[in-house]
Amino acid sequence: MSEIEDIINTIKKRRTLLRINQEDLAQIAGTSLRTLKAIESGKGNPTLRKLLKILNAIGMTVKAEIRS
Repeated sequence: MSEIEDIINTIKKRRTLLRINQEDLAQIAGTSLRTLKAIESGKGNPTLRKLLKILNAIGMTVKAEIRS
């Protein structure tokens, strides 16, 4: 599984755990429902800023690792 798939699955699992529907999460994160659905289905290509807003809305952060 790729890192992107891991992030997508984590968002869906966390949203479900918190009992937040897609519409509410989109509103909390300041994005559209269409965008959130595209991200969760693996069809979207969100900006880092948008992804961070969604993760922040569900109480998560991102840790970056630089590989060489």
